[in-house]
Amino acid sequence: MPHAIRIYENGGPEKMRWEEVQVGAPGPGQLLVRTTAAGLNFIDTYQRSGLYPLPLPLTLGMEGAGVVEAVGPKVKEFKVGDHVAYAQPIGAYAELCLRPVERTVKIPAGIDDRIAAAIMLKGMTAWYLIHRTYKVKKGDTILVHAAAGGVGQILCQWAKALGATVIGTVGSDEKAAIAKKCGCKHVIVTAREKIVERVKEITKGKGVPVVYDGVGKDTFADSLDCLAPLGMMVSFGNASGAVTQFNPGILAQKGSLFLTRPTLVNYTSKREDLVAAARALFAVVKSKKVKISINQTYPLRDAAQAHIDLEARKTTGSTVLLP
Repeated sequence: MPHAIRIYENGGPEKMRWEEVQVGAPGPGQLLVRTTAAGLNFIDTYQRSGLYPLPLPLTLGMEGAGVVEAVGPKVKEFKVGDHVAYAQPIGAYAELCLRPVERTVKIPAGIDDRIAAAIMLKGMTAWYLIHRTYKVKKGDTILVHAAAGGVGQILCQWAKALGATVIGTVGSDEKAAIAKKCGCKHVIVTAREKIVERVKEITKGKGVPVVYDGVGKDTFADSLDCLAPLGMMVSFGNASGAVTQFNPGILAQKGSLFLTRPTLVNYTSKREDLVAAARALFAVVKSKKVKISINQTYPLRDAAQAHIDLEARKTTGSTVLLP
C-alpha cells in the first residue's frame, strides 16, 4: 500500500506520522497521481501546528508533481502518463493521491517534475503578488523580506525582470549572497542593520511603494515605516509568528497606507486564473529569467526533519520531498 505523512493532532514535527493509506479509484473530475516530488512550504508548518486550523486527521503538503496513473469518468483534459503539477488542495505528502482536475495543470516540456513541485505554490504566489496584488512596473523600488527564501528568490528575480529595483532583507551574510544572485540590488542583513534606516537611505527618504512581507510579527512595524505615503503593505506570511492586535488607525498616521493579507486560493479560485498563473510561471522559468534553486531534498518519509530545518531557518531556496 502507498504511504503518506499524516497528522491526527496539531503540534510540532513529532506529530507527523509516516503510514500506509488507502487510495481509491478516481471519481468524476479526479486524477490518480503517483507523486514524483512534493514541495515544502511554511504554510505546511502553520497547518501542522494549528495556526491555520484544518479538520483532522489530514495529509500535509500544498504543492507537488507526479504522473497520472488513472483518470476519472468523463475526464478529457488529461490522460494516463501525463506529468502534472498542483498547488492546493492539501495532500501532497503522499506517494499516491487523488487530485481534482480543476486544480491540476500539465507540466510543459522542458520543466522537470522536481522544479514543478518546487514552484507551484511559491511561484504562483510570486505571480499574484507582483502581477495582481501590486503590479510591479519598471522603475519601481520594492522591498522584499526573506529574499533568500523560496518565495523570495522567485519574487526578486521576477521583479527584476520587470524592471524593478529590489531591496531584500536576509538574516545572514550567506543569505545576502543568495539574495544578490536573485536580483536584489540592495541587501539588508537584519542581524546588524536597521531596516527602516537603510530603506530610507536607499530611497533618499521617499520610502517604497510596496513591501512584500512573508515574515510577519518581527518585521510588520518596520515594513509600515518603510512605505511611502499611499504605499501598500502586503502581508502574505507569518514565518516569525502572526501579527496580532493591529490598530488600523496606524495606517492613516503613516501616510494613508494600504494593508492587504492575500492568499493564493483567492487569486486562483477560477480555473482560468490558475491556468494563467501556471502558464506565466512556467514561461518565466523556461526563459531563464527566473532560476529555481532546489537547495535541499529529503526523503518524503523524513518530512518531519524537513519541517524542523525549515523552522530553524536552516534552509535556503526551495526544498522538495522525494518518495
